[in-house]
Amino acid sequence: MEKKNIDWSNLGFGYMKTDLRYVANYKNGAWDEGGLTADDQVTISESAGVLQYAQTVFEGMKAYETMDGRTVVFRPDLNASRMIDSAKRLEMPPFPAERFIEAIRQVVKGNEAYVPPYGSGASLYIRPYMFGSDAVIGVKPSNEYQFRIFVTPVGPYFKGGAKPIVIRISDYDRAAPRGTGHIKAGLNYAMSLHAIVEAHAEGFAENMYLDSATRTKVEETGGANFLFVTKDGTLVTPKSDTILPSITRRSLMYVAEHYLGMKCETREIYKEELDDFAEAGLCGTAAVISPVGKIVDHGREICLPSGMNEMGPVTKKLYDTLTGIQMGRIEAPEGWIYEIR
Repeated sequence: MEKKNIDWSNLGFGYMKTDLRYVANYKNGAWDEGGLTADDQVTISESAGVLQYAQTVFEGMKAYETMDGRTVVFRPDLNASRMIDSAKRLEMPPFPAERFIEAIRQVVKGNEAYVPPYGSGASLYIRPYMFGSDAVIGVKPSNEYQFRIFVTPVGPYFKGGAKPIVIRISDYDRAAPRGTGHIKAGLNYAMSLHAIVEAHAEGFAENMYLDSATRTKVEETGGANFLFVTKDGTLVTPKSDTILPSITRRSLMYVAEHYLGMKCETREIYKEELDDFAEAGLCGTAAVISPVGKIVDHGREICLPSGMNEMGPVTKKLYDTLTGIQMGRIEAPEGWIYEIR
């Protein structure tokens, strides 16, 4: 497959239209057979459920070219499962997991010329999403839905290496107890936009949200889970029913324990503990790990011992190991790598 004539080394993290996308429609209680289309436009009623009541869920993952020239996707079965959970919570008809994975295969295969070459640092971002498409006025679930997947090549999240960021503890709440914080719904991200714009205006890269019930425990940022490394080398991640079950976080926990021999804990993390950690990071699909160098709590600076110059040593090992697995440099656990054929 001949690659597109793209300046791969200068790609940003943004949208570029590719050749094909996948579309399936739900009507009269069933999904149609779906398929690929070159049409990138979405036509829906002005009163569609997604526009009136934000009935939409989505996922995000990446395809990579490995060092031996294969095109692979990282753990799409977990994205399929999480999207089913998200759909159920918003009273949407789940798109079947086996069809989800097949649709991923079709879209990536159909746009394989856009998969950045190995060694470029870039990847093919995959965005499955679903929304209520028919007209509604009363507050109720839609009767019809559309499931779509588009892909776009994106550059490395960090150009020139990952530099530690400064974040703030936010006064805003991200999710309510027994709310929707644990699913990947568009509405969760919409409510975070004001908080992140405000944080950027004040010189911070991200927000650290605390639990809304007690405001004493660490939850997540607007779009990533937290991970912390203790001074004795234990990897700790927050336990909460209102944070998104990050696939990257779960993968890093496995890598830490089974590849690096680290002790791992998932537990409640109290704000008062932040001074005691040696390293911290944000983990998610886009960057894998974004190192945190400083946390600001209403003027009080919590400086991580790992500093502001580079990723901490333990975090770096985690990052290198997981990206090595994704790129085929390190043998993956069974079932983690889905090859596009």
